[in-house]
Amino acid sequence: MLSSWLNPLPLVAILRGIRPDEAVAIGHVLADAGFRVLEVPLNSPQPMESIRRLSQSLGDSFLVGAGTVMTPAQVQEVADAGGRLIVMPHADTVVIRAAKEAGMVCVPGVATPTEAFAALAAGADGLKLFPADQLSPEALKAWRAVLPKELPVLPVGGITPDNMAAWVAAGAQGFGIGSALYAPGLDADEVASRAHAFAQAWATVSPKSQEHRA
Repeated sequence: MLSSWLNPLPLVAILRGIRPDEAVAIGHVLADAGFRVLEVPLNSPQPMESIRRLSQSLGDSFLVGAGTVMTPAQVQEVADAGGRLIVMPHADTVVIRAAKEAGMVCVPGVATPTEAFAALAAGADGLKLFPADQLSPEALKAWRAVLPKELPVLPVGGITPDNMAAWVAAGAQGFGIGSALYAPGLDADEVASRAHAFAQAWATVSPKSQEHRA
């Protein structure tokens, strides 16, 4: 169940470009900041090896897997590496079904309500609103009127600590965080600093924090 992995910090770390030799160190600083879901896009160097190392180092208390998954064959490769999460830039129902048949959590990318409902019918566990920087919180608010209330919808693309509030007000239940969190060349200390900034931002804008203020 995706929702359980997103509690209490519903932020997915997108580690595009990470190398196997740095994966464990980066993974642990993210874990220290509260991240429990880590995604290694398949257009990274040796992604399966990074997934293997992260899965072995972090253990079963973390959901580790792959992003930019495009084919059922890649789904199987991720599973063989110990990954349990499939994230996609699109909503190919063949890939979604392959992920679910393999017992994995699947979060496809969608940009229209038609894609969203097709993905849900295929078994998606949540939706990646992508690319968020080409959509808007207003679009998500309209979607929320028709999507299942408890369904996790995570905007991805251009998310920073400063622009999360408008998305949360529109119904976002978390985010995928890419280059604003990790980019090739950043050391573990810098990633740790960014990770804590995102965690603090979520604590400020989360629905629970708003309830307490009310």
